[in-house]
Amino acid sequence: MNSWQDAWPAPAKLNLFLHVTGRRADGYHSLQTAFRLIDLADSLHFKPRADGALALARPLAGVPPEQDLCLRAAALLKQATGHSGGVEIELDKRIPMGGGLGGGSSDAATTLIALNQLWRLGLKRAELRQLGLKLGADVPVFVFGENAFAEGVGELLTPLALPQAWYLLLLPPVQVPTAAVFAAPELTRDSKPIKMLAFFKGLEQRTLRNDLQPVVSNRYPEVAHHLAWLRQHGEARMSGSGACVFAEFSTEAAARAVHAQLPQTMRGLVVRGLERHPLHDLSR
Repeated sequence: MNSWQDAWPAPAKLNLFLHVTGRRADGYHSLQTAFRLIDLADSLHFKPRADGALALARPLAGVPPEQDLCLRAAALLKQATGHSGGVEIELDKRIPMGGGLGGGSSDAATTLIALNQLWRLGLKRAELRQLGLKLGADVPVFVFGENAFAEGVGELLTPLALPQAWYLLLLPPVQVPTAAVFAAPELTRDSKPIKMLAFFKGLEQRTLRNDLQPVVSNRYPEVAHHLAWLRQHGEARMSGSGACVFAEFSTEAAARAVHAQLPQTMRGLVVRGLERHPLHDLSR
């Protein structure tokens, strides 16, 4: 895939757990998390512009252009490489915004990967990851392109081989601002770090959680309501800073059976866990 005619996928992620282990001097938080890529994805198209300008075919509602992560990614790539070309970016949005699924970060990562190819810049994956971190803590994992155990602010990544799984993903009708959740005075910031091996051991699974979940559940009753319903059918957890919540199933049939019981007042999707990003092989 390296043609201007191609559609470029930007998959969502789930945080299988998320522990806040400290607050750093720069204001960011130290985290431990496991990222799982899923087959719910945005899609991007790119058109070259001869005038060197960067533009969106359809601006996202409620997102000023200077804050749009695709435009910021394209601008950062131009600045880092001195490339003179322009591009129009068309985004087909399927990942809910403010849902904790990393949609904006994934769009930015796909923009970096795609324009590195289309503009023939030749940057290595490690270089794209460094650029991605300037855009947000979740961008590097999408450039990394594999499920990962993450530490630091989320940029220290170790590949994770995860078993095949399906997820019932519920989409509460609220958008949760990430910055406000991390700034919440009631947020627990002293979770004890775990070893990656412990993540795979059943004993530790009981202690794994999302430290942001209590904050969001208290502030957004809809999130708590969706979690409560999902808990009747398995272990339910919030992804990232919310609002989306999920439960894992070993078969698609099991996930669809629970989805069929979803009240009409709730929205949900059955999604499949990916082994790796669809664009993984494009950068080394």
